[in-house]
Amino acid sequence: MKRMHLHVSVEDITQSVGFYSNLFGASPTVSKPDYAKWMLDDPLVNFAISKRGAKAGLDHIGIQVENEAELEEIKQRLEKAELSLLTEEGTTCCYAKSDKHWVQDPSGIAWETYRTLGNAPTFSGQESPEPSAACCIPVAHKIETASRKSCC
Repeated sequence: MKRMHLHVSVEDITQSVGFYSNLFGASPTVSKPDYAKWMLDDPLVNFAISKRGAKAGLDHIGIQVENEAELEEIKQRLEKAELSLLTEEGTTCCYAKSDKHWVQDPSGIAWETYRTLGNAPTFSGQESPEPSAACCIPVAHKIETASRKSCC
């Protein structure tokens, strides 16, 4: 099963948690001082918000998968689309450890395909609670460079 993932940067985490909890009719399944996540079955979505220094608005879009086979299937599709692809294995992001692939669509929107391996005690592997950076999106140059190195 695949689940759509949306991540939104917010200005006020408390106010936003209240709004989205009312909108979804549910409390977050993960709640931290700088981050909240709802794992909803209707609609089938992993919806996350964070206050990490980024401009408020859409941070990135993704597809969460349940197993390695589904992750590999999506990776192969992205390779056929000839998009620059960056693979991260066992990375820490959003209080979780994951294997993932990043691409940017033709409009520059970051897309993440990932499989969650388990929880993590920190947002991005850094001990500091200060929101030093927006989510865990690799910069466009890093995605393009990784793609060139792995190409024939």
